[in-house]
Amino acid sequence: MKLQRIFKYSFIVGGLALLSSCKDFLDINVSPNSVLDAPIEQIFTSATTTIGFSGGSDLHRFTALVAQQCSGQGQGATTQTQEYERYNIQGSDLNNVWNLMYATSLSDLELVIQKAATENSPHYAGAAKILKAYTYMQIADCWGKAPFSEALQFVGNVSPAFDNSDAIYRGVETMLNEAITDINSTTSVKSPGSNSTIFSGTWATSKPRWEKLANTLKLRLLIHQSKKDRAGTVAAITSLVNSGALFMDSNSDNFQMSFVNAPRAQNPYHQFELDRANQFFPNATLVDLMNAKTDPRRPRYFTQFPFGSGNYAGARGGDAPSFKYSRIHIYLRGDTTNTTPVAPQADGSITATAYSYNGTAPVRMLTFAEYNFIRAEAALYGAPGDAQTFFQAGIRASMQAAGVATAQIDAYIAANGTLAGSESDKVRQIIEEKFVANFGVAVEAWNDWRRTGFPVISVPGNALFPNTPRSFFYPQSEIDLNPNAPAQKANMDERVFWDAQ
Repeated sequence: MKLQRIFKYSFIVGGLALLSSCKDFLDINVSPNSVLDAPIEQIFTSATTTIGFSGGSDLHRFTALVAQQCSGQGQGATTQTQEYERYNIQGSDLNNVWNLMYATSLSDLELVIQKAATENSPHYAGAAKILKAYTYMQIADCWGKAPFSEALQFVGNVSPAFDNSDAIYRGVETMLNEAITDINSTTSVKSPGSNSTIFSGTWATSKPRWEKLANTLKLRLLIHQSKKDRAGTVAAITSLVNSGALFMDSNSDNFQMSFVNAPRAQNPYHQFELDRANQFFPNATLVDLMNAKTDPRRPRYFTQFPFGSGNYAGARGGDAPSFKYSRIHIYLRGDTTNTTPVAPQADGSITATAYSYNGTAPVRMLTFAEYNFIRAEAALYGAPGDAQTFFQAGIRASMQAAGVATAQIDAYIAANGTLAGSESDKVRQIIEEKFVANFGVAVEAWNDWRRTGFPVISVPGNALFPNTPRSFFYPQSEIDLNPNAPAQKANMDERVFWDAQ
């Protein structure tokens, strides 16, 4: 019930907090009883709630469709997901994602940082800077150029210039360093606690998890740059590891947000299935990789197709509209209350509502499994550690998070957990396992494909453009309203700085 109340009020609080930044314009005809400010605790609740929801919402769908973890399907009229899968993603389609990041998440986080400075509460500033860095990294990865150095000044600058993605990355690294200093401050009047929907609990319990997240985000930032500057990436990761930095060391450190079984408080994957049934299916690229290894995560990830057959089938872009595929299951939607689906069809398919899910599965944003796969890849390139050990640890962490039995995990690792062949072969093995483990993690599968070319994906037969996107169009609302925005991209072939040719 406590988490449910947090969901109920957090978005209202975020709106109130934003009003406070414009108070000079609201002095006339505003009731003195109106609330124009909000406590730091409530603004932070709003920020963590928004980031958790958005991690499993539109940005996840765009990138999961492009990276072919998921597929748009359905029957009858063409759906949005079918259009996005064939790369028909226009600037106007991205307005909501962009606005949510800047006008809600980042604005709330900036207010937390400002309040923390005036209230002598550096622990709040540190946690907010980590979430701000995470959000800006996603922005740079998806669009390349974006407002950064002149952003978040509220009415002080409503037309911020765009920074290059490499400048944003440098700023993100600085932000993470500042955050670690802040969260390790010996005194802080206030500290995040049960009001946070991410790492909720006492500060003594959550503090090391925030620090581990900051350092693991640094690893993600550095491995992204391995294609452009491998030597620099290896040197930076070596320095970070040898510094004694804390990293995630179990699934309990996963950067994720949990949900509750209540209307509009269930996770966004499940809500999308209820609101837009029959539009989102697992992709054959993912399912086929798992079928080839008889992956024991499949019963948690997907429903069977045909139902009761023990088989799993994914959809492909350009397929004729159909329900004749497996569906997204417990891992992303939460446990079921009926073990047998309602009314399987004669062809073995089931509808989106055939199972009753509780919607409590977490939205995962960076996991211990991903940490291990980053370390495995970095070790191949010459960074500290044994690639084989980290590779197997990543598989084990992912399977444990999915609820796979220990005996099945051991058998899978015995059959598939040995890196072999050339360096490229080993990178492929690591990234393919990471691709499976990161099912539901926004953006990262697309990032890995752009860096490494793995897993191999094919342009859908009905694609609007000849090439898989390397970045997204700028949101049309930003082009229209910000005179300092760059010209709209000619296509989605434009690469972010680390996606070197």
